[in-house]
Amino acid sequence: MKRLAEKLVRPVRLAAVAALLAAGCNTINSLNPFASSKSGTASANALSTEPAPDPAEAAYAPPPAPEVPGTTIDTVVASVDGEPITSSDIQNFNAKKAPPGMGPSIAATSADPNAILKAIITQKMLENEAGKFAGKVDDDEVDRYIHNVEDQAHITDDQLHVELQKQGISYDDFRAKVRRQIEAMTMVDQEVRQKIVIPESDITAYYKAHPDEFMVSKEQYRLAQILIAVPAGTPPDQVAKLRKKAEKVRALAVKNGDFATLAMKYSDDDSKSKGGELGDFAPADLNDQVLAGIRDLKTGQISPVIQSKYGFHIIDVEEHQQPGLKPLSEVHNQIRDKLTTERAKDEFQKWVDTDLIKDHYVETVQ
Repeated sequence: MKRLAEKLVRPVRLAAVAALLAAGCNTINSLNPFASSKSGTASANALSTEPAPDPAEAAYAPPPAPEVPGTTIDTVVASVDGEPITSSDIQNFNAKKAPPGMGPSIAATSADPNAILKAIITQKMLENEAGKFAGKVDDDEVDRYIHNVEDQAHITDDQLHVELQKQGISYDDFRAKVRRQIEAMTMVDQEVRQKIVIPESDITAYYKAHPDEFMVSKEQYRLAQILIAVPAGTPPDQVAKLRKKAEKVRALAVKNGDFATLAMKYSDDDSKSKGGELGDFAPADLNDQVLAGIRDLKTGQISPVIQSKYGFHIIDVEEHQQPGLKPLSEVHNQIRDKLTTERAKDEFQKWVDTDLIKDHYVETVQ
């Protein structure tokens, strides 16, 4: 079934996407603890963390290994919750390519073993702490996270499977890594982000100081739909019944507001698997009937039943951007999330230094 508008085909760099996903799901190593807490946005705007914290303010200098010609001795230099950290861990960490914007991070070329050890200790504490949230992440959350990644990359589930296979990653392993990443994100959201309060005065001040960030140059819609299909040649009496069905579905959408669930249940469009989500459109991208039905609608409104050659459309106007400065009410949450993210950097550091270290046993070998 065709959608309500023909969209331009966007280039899909599948191999690059799969590589990013593979590298981006190594639990804390690739966790951006300062990402927005919204599900679709958790991976959107990565911010770099500060240098690795010094949890116990101790000297983490590993002891020198005895020099034996032709032999490399792996020595234990520290432990976290009884799990040893060895000199080879430090050497291997130094050789790794640290993902940008993820915490804790340290330059891959750093020659300071103390800094590397501090980063490894912090990383292990975070991994162990995130394990406490294992029971708080269900399969539905993992599915939504993966679907969001696919939507942002403009790839299908089949394409993701193919590219992961090319990368030598099984889908089960991929899901397991995604689950661990969500657990870590849940941990940081609960321990850090949710405790940050942004005053309304700060939100207003940011809005006034950065008008260029909220200026819209072109009109654009973000839409979802429920399509009650009418095949060509359908008798008039059947068309009337289908219209009544569309009217009932629209009434349900207006009443309970769960458009995505209704789309998955009633829509005949291939977008039903994604809750009716269609994406972004300029007015010129839309067919005449649909444009006429939504032209004057505002963000959050649902269209009347619109008839086209495909059938009856019920359109959810998720966002209607018009040229000019967006009102503060529309960008309020966006500003709050941004300010929360900025402040979370310092708060995350404080949490690691003061709270996290208290819940984990760290021992160094001098």
